[in-house]
Amino acid sequence: MYAVRRLRTDAERAEAAALVQDRQRWLTLRGLPVPAQADVPALFRDLHTTSAGLFEDGKLLACMVPARDPGLSWGEGPCLRLGHVHTLPEQPDDITRLITLWASDFAARQSLPLVRAEILAGHTLQAEPIAALLRRLTDMGWDVRGSGPGREGDRVARLELAAEHRPGLSALISCQAHAPHLTGDDRSTV
Repeated sequence: MYAVRRLRTDAERAEAAALVQDRQRWLTLRGLPVPAQADVPALFRDLHTTSAGLFEDGKLLACMVPARDPGLSWGEGPCLRLGHVHTLPEQPDDITRLITLWASDFAARQSLPLVRAEILAGHTLQAEPIAALLRRLTDMGWDVRGSGPGREGDRVARLELAAEHRPGLSALISCQAHAPHLTGDDRSTV
């Protein structure tokens, strides 16, 4: 069984920071972009950042910083913003698909119409490997809303996903995350 829940302990936050470091190393070795400005592992270690993890039988598969956001500079209206999503390296797209399903359902349960996210895009969106990633994400239901500077100043692809109630999802993914508070920064409560 999968579960999405808040990272509560120092050990869980340290595990998430290590997962982020592993993912960033994996990306760097393949010549893919990593955040230039943000110390993302430190963000996950920070007690004031409320982050969440996707677990399978106690094993951390992914971590993220979900926040209720009144809108990003590129999007109109409130949304569930998924920030700093990182998955274990060398894992199948199924983890991303599970996060997509969970986020869409979670946003709907919070009466938010959309989920928004940004992914690093070092080149044009039509250049590989970002184009292949964007094709996989659009196959999962995400809409690409162009590109531009992200929250930390890096060039990003902007993504939106419609919120959708998925009543049967709880049989696959247990959600132990709390509703995020309305905020504009990454230090929100999940």
